[in-house]
Amino acid sequence: MRKIILSVILITILVLSVFSIYLFPEVTTLGAHVVALKLDTGDTAWMIVATALVLIMTPGLGFFYGGMVGKKNVISTMLQSFMAMVIVTVLWVVVGFGLCFGPSIGGFIGDPTSNMFFQGVSANTAWELAPTIPMLLFAFFQAKFAIITPALITGAFAERVRFWAYLLFMVLFILVVYAPLCHMTWHPDGIFFKMGVLDFAGGTVVHMSAGWAALAGAIFLGKRKVQKVNPARITYVLLGTGLLWFGWFGFNAGSAVGAGSLAAQALGTTTVAAAAAAMAWVFLDKILGHKLSAMGACIGAVVGLVAITPAAGFVSIPSAIAIGAIGAIVSNLVVSKFPKGKIDDALDVFACHGVGGMVGMLLTGVFASKSVNAIVGDNQGLIYGDATLFLIQLKALVLVSIFAFSVSYALFFIVNKITPLRVSEDKEELGLDISQHGEYL
Repeated sequence: MRKIILSVILITILVLSVFSIYLFPEVTTLGAHVVALKLDTGDTAWMIVATALVLIMTPGLGFFYGGMVGKKNVISTMLQSFMAMVIVTVLWVVVGFGLCFGPSIGGFIGDPTSNMFFQGVSANTAWELAPTIPMLLFAFFQAKFAIITPALITGAFAERVRFWAYLLFMVLFILVVYAPLCHMTWHPDGIFFKMGVLDFAGGTVVHMSAGWAALAGAIFLGKRKVQKVNPARITYVLLGTGLLWFGWFGFNAGSAVGAGSLAAQALGTTTVAAAAAAMAWVFLDKILGHKLSAMGACIGAVVGLVAITPAAGFVSIPSAIAIGAIGAIVSNLVVSKFPKGKIDDALDVFACHGVGGMVGMLLTGVFASKSVNAIVGDNQGLIYGDATLFLIQLKALVLVSIFAFSVSYALFFIVNKITPLRVSEDKEELGLDISQHGEYL
């Protein structure tokens, strides 16, 4: 049956691609929020680089996660990230971009029919909020955010998930969880956008959605037979952290959608938040009686990158230091107090990405300044004496948490009904590299 389904999917995509000029004719009129391109070659060059930087984060994540798991699950864990690049890229062109940035349906989701197979996504027009770069480039930049989000989730159910079931969940997650959150947050007609929610580069859209989905997956799949394993390659973790930090400059500074002062500000806040978080994590480890470890330094840096993501283009450099350090301290304490014996979030995805994203969202409401970004307006952060923005961020945090967790849990339930999510005990014992892919280190 699986062979038949895969054949039908492949043939359908091929046929639609070949005959797309007849089925999806190029739109010649400008639609809602699509404007005439005012090309700036500097902005365009930077955004091409930023798009490449964001893409390299996903194989970086593969190394980051792959080094943490047991030796017999390294290939499978890294392949889960790699396949996100493969599957989500095609899905994005077929329908994903339209769901995120197509004409709004009630402020909740986009109408995909206007952008199927990139219909109307031209190199000669622009998105309203990025008027100096081609819309085609903006669409591919946004694709990289969609790619890494389901890849982040995989760390929670590492070493026990069936690969084909994961692929099915990934597709459904992009369509049902990621796309609505992206549309609500970053589309001018989106519910959260109109509420005044500030999310510069993905605190809600990427990290909170992935964190809550990770928690749902860890609960649904249950514990591994052996929860404590020696990391296969801590050197992979160090390499992955370096690639993530490097790529995150595209993730955050690229979200300025231009090569200007705001991109420079976001790059600066990203740099210092990651450094402050790594420092805070290892210092706290020592205070709590642990050794200063390479794993701790790496995890701390990534948590800092997560925490600054929603705030990167809204806060000052000193505020970014505070955000990174606070995010690391909170996530470190959550990791140490997380009920490992009951919920097996294998690589602490919820404690790091979910909690880090939530801390960053709230601290955006504390430190956002109109002197950094005029879009903040008069509703500045709590530290400036106005609670309005903080309460908006808090409301969004609650709504996103409920939505992402409940819908993700429902998706795990649905996928498990279609095809079992968890490998059998003997295959888990054998390792996913051999049992799922016939390969090994």
